[in-house]
Amino acid sequence: MNVFDYKPLEKDYRIWLVLNPAVWLMPILFAVLAVALVVHAYAWSLGIGFDPVEAAAEAPAAVEAAPAAAAQ
Repeated sequence: MNVFDYKPLEKDYRIWLVLNPAVWLMPILFAVLAVALVVHAYAWSLGIGFDPVEAAAEAPAAVEAAPAAAAQ
C-alpha cells in the first residue's frame, strides 16, 4: 500500500515515540471509560437502557418440561 508515499509498515511505530504507553496508557483507558459511562448514562436517561425489574415483570411464565418419553 503506497498512498502519498506513506508506507504504514515502515512508519506506524512512530506514534509510540510520541505517546509513551508507560505514561499515557492508563489515562487513555480512563478517558475511554469515562466516555463509555457518559454514553451509557445518556442512553439510560432516554429510556433505552435495560431495566431488570421491568424485564422480570414482563417475562412470560415458565413452561413445564414435557414428561420424558418412556424407555423402550
